[in-house]
Amino acid sequence: MSTPTVEGVTVLRPPGLDLPGLDLADAAVASLTRARVQVMHTSTAERVADAVRDEIVEGRLRPGSRLPEQRLCTALGVSRNTVREAMSQLVTERVLVREPHRGLFVARPDREAVRDVYRARRVIEPASVRSGEAADDTRVAAVRAAVEEGRGAAADERWDDLASANQHFHRALVALAGSPRLDQQMALLLAEMRLVFHGMPGVREFHEPYLARNATICELLEGGRRAAAADAVDEYLREAETHLLSGYDPT
Repeated sequence: MSTPTVEGVTVLRPPGLDLPGLDLADAAVASLTRARVQVMHTSTAERVADAVRDEIVEGRLRPGSRLPEQRLCTALGVSRNTVREAMSQLVTERVLVREPHRGLFVARPDREAVRDVYRARRVIEPASVRSGEAADDTRVAAVRAAVEEGRGAAADERWDDLASANQHFHRALVALAGSPRLDQQMALLLAEMRLVFHGMPGVREFHEPYLARNATICELLEGGRRAAAADAVDEYLREAETHLLSGYDPT
């Protein structure tokens, strides 16, 4: 069997994954190659880390995927030192792990990591909804857009896209705060959350029940009832944590 390539970049099968045709790995490398232009404008490790993290948030890099350093350099058009600095940042963020003599792999969060992510989310998300200083019509419209994105994905039975839409919904809630620092922190949490979702037995079964709740929260925001929306977010997150942990298998 020949080794697949994406835009001239060789793709190896990630250890621990059985993905016929390597669709997800192909998509991740192709997407990183497209991100090359943005990275080259700054040539910073932060941009490289952002690009790889986005592949995790969007579900194209899964737990156990190996990240070959040279292929990242080629895809993004940056130096090995820049990639190493970026990967070290992602290891610190707990979305990658470095295994001696084997390399870098996408992490598999354990159950305590799930609990801690939800602790952080229960602080950040309700407060952003309740007291965010940038909750204008444009940002509330972004919440609505994420709701409609999820509905469209569910109608077409695109369940991975539904998971992505749910990520976009929660990111839009935090964006109501108008804080780049909170936006960045939420990006880290959502990357860990996407890794957690891969340990669930069914994407549809977990995400579909929350579509209606997303819509309810959005309607409260559109009606100016921010305190009620914040309370709904807090209740939502508590129930989602319990729901997730009841079926989560990190192995």
